[in-house]
Amino acid sequence: MSDDVEPAEIRSNLSVAQQRAALMRMCAYATQFELEVALQSCEPLPAIHDVRAPQSGLVMLRGRVGGAGQSFNVGEAAVTRAVVLLEGGAQGFAYIMGRSGVRARLAAVVDALGQDEAYRAILEERLARPVRARLERKARQAAEIAAATKVDFFTLVRGEDGA
Repeated sequence: MSDDVEPAEIRSNLSVAQQRAALMRMCAYATQFELEVALQSCEPLPAIHDVRAPQSGLVMLRGRVGGAGQSFNVGEAAVTRAVVLLEGGAQGFAYIMGRSGVRARLAAVVDALGQDEAYRAILEERLARPVRARLERKARQAAEIAAATKVDFFTLVRGEDGA
């Protein structure tokens, strides 16, 4: 799993902006089904108005030679964005990789709801925790596969070289 996903004991010490960013990071990894299940846990939801309906486009990805060298264009990636406004005034924004307008809108709703402390606790339990567990399971499986292919090399000492 990537290092940018904070463990639970660290998340509790984050500012509201950092908690919001951590929740949105989980939205980036979440499937549409995981987002839908989490939002069902928050029902009844306040009225949701689309400020900006989901829109797909391309962004240019930039890279650097050796991580610190001269930058160059790697290629383009599809991104979808959405902005929603909740009845209480909270505004949610989402940018996701890919062209799923439904997923972008759901992530924007999660962002808006996550600004409320009560909803944020539910979303942490019903969205962030399961997504984090899935990512950890996937990383563990990848590590097990890599470990299964590990080769231990050893050197035999020849008689005339051993003295």
